[in-house]
Amino acid sequence: MVNDVPKEVENIIKTSCYDCHSNNTAYPWYNKVQPVAWFLEDHVKHGKEELNFNEWADYSDRRKNSKLKSIISQIEDEEMPLDSYTLIHRDAILSEIEKKEIVKYMKALKENL
Repeated sequence: MVNDVPKEVENIIKTSCYDCHSNNTAYPWYNKVQPVAWFLEDHVKHGKEELNFNEWADYSDRRKNSKLKSIISQIEDEEMPLDSYTLIHRDAILSEIEKKEIVKYMKALKENL
């Protein structure tokens, strides 16, 4: 990440977001089984197209603002992380405290753009 991210927030984001929204996807063993592999690859590709934390520094301020607004909204509305992801990755489920930490940090980033 490019910004000076508090360690707690960074850890939460890495655990709950990076598999689909970074170039650091940790594919599970079942990714070698078809048609699961196709589904996962398509899902990850789409996730990276929407938001890729590895490309954050290259985003314009306008795009960053839009992404931050979307991140905040989707976390507050419990749309992210996806239920299909947390079904298997139980450690990616965000607690209420974690949601508040991420939202607070993202709002602060948004204010500083």
